[in-house]
Amino acid sequence: MSSPFPASQPSAGPRLSLSAVRATRAILDGGWWPRSLDAAAELPELVVALQERYGRIRRLMLSSAAWDRRFPRLGVDGHEIRIGWFSAVDPEVLIATTDRGDQIDLLVVPPDAPEAVAHGAMVAAADPANRLRAPAVLAAAAAAAHEPLGGGAR
Repeated sequence: MSSPFPASQPSAGPRLSLSAVRATRAILDGGWWPRSLDAAAELPELVVALQERYGRIRRLMLSSAAWDRRFPRLGVDGHEIRIGWFSAVDPEVLIATTDRGDQIDLLVVPPDAPEAVAHGAMVAAADPANRLRAPAVLAAAAAAAHEPLGGGAR
């Protein structure tokens, strides 16, 4: 019998930068640069990496406008993760919730962002002293790299 939700697929691992410490005043806990807008292909490896750091992930919240495929659940390492798709969630943000109720807020860098912009944005998002919201982090990284953010489908 096949599973009713996408299962994890092996890949090269997520392009992810996480803060070394959980800062109470930080807006973001890190940055993630997916390779595509296919959530079924991108989310499993991200969930595995987050679980290694924070414990079991039980729910993800994403922008309904930002991704090509939407589904209510995702199977990762034999566990089901609930996925919520919301128009109110910023396209540049992913929110993960652990079994302990901890919330992890990640900057989502558009897949087509230039490497210098993506790297700068992920480093800034993982900085515990950062107080910028996701769109401002991306804009600042693009300005610092002297490159446009990209054409993106967002």
